[in-house]
Amino acid sequence: MKPISIQLYTLRRDVYPEGADLPGVLRTVAEIGYKGVEFAGLHGYDPKEVRSVLDDLGLKCSSSHCGIPTKDTVAKIAETELVLGNTKCIGGFGPDDLKTLDGCKAAAERLMQAAELLKGYGMQCGFHNHWWEFEQKFEDGRTAYDVLMEEAPAVFSELDTYWTAWGKTDPVDVLKRYGSRIPLLHIKDGMLEQAHPHLAVGDGKMDFPTIIGAMDNNVVEWLIVELDAYNGPMLEAVKRSYEYLTKNGLAVGNK
Repeated sequence: MKPISIQLYTLRRDVYPEGADLPGVLRTVAEIGYKGVEFAGLHGYDPKEVRSVLDDLGLKCSSSHCGIPTKDTVAKIAETELVLGNTKCIGGFGPDDLKTLDGCKAAAERLMQAAELLKGYGMQCGFHNHWWEFEQKFEDGRTAYDVLMEEAPAVFSELDTYWTAWGKTDPVDVLKRYGSRIPLLHIKDGMLEQAHPHLAVGDGKMDFPTIIGAMDNNVVEWLIVELDAYNGPMLEAVKRSYEYLTKNGLAVGNK
């Protein structure tokens, strides 16, 4: 079983507001039993302070959403992430970036440039998908996801399983085809219906036993819970997601 992490964006109402208690949020997820966290910014906190809190709580930084580095930003990004103990830097693209085949190729080139920059710091570059990477096929028969994977071979995929399914693509098929380049899975659940809030993992339509069973165990390092919205206290969904994954033998936590 793989360790379970959480994308802290899930708890953004607690993390993002001015003066928020990021160390307190980290303590909360550690108390639930999560082994790792995926950052999406430190909200003004010093990386050394955050690393100290992580170490005290026995948490690891599984990865970070820190944008796609450029030659002007890579040094600062790497400095922060290496203090946190992170080697995986993740970015992404909006739907307008990927509307055309040429746009997808340009996006892939940006990823390749970022991967080369990060390589000098011992870090890797990856991208997180939404549904628009799977919505259409171009004249050559490829989706935007295919283009990014094939045109940026030095880059890894953090596969968001729910958004893949929302894009009318079976995440199992994606894992079978590209599993050797998918070290991180985003685990979210819901009814796959427009304007329907996400649900605690295990309460929706996603078949996680099959999805997790299809991953390459030699490649996947973390399963990362992420919920964008929930009709109730988000902390409740975070706890229930952890319990579903661990009690069903799909992931391992600290409890």
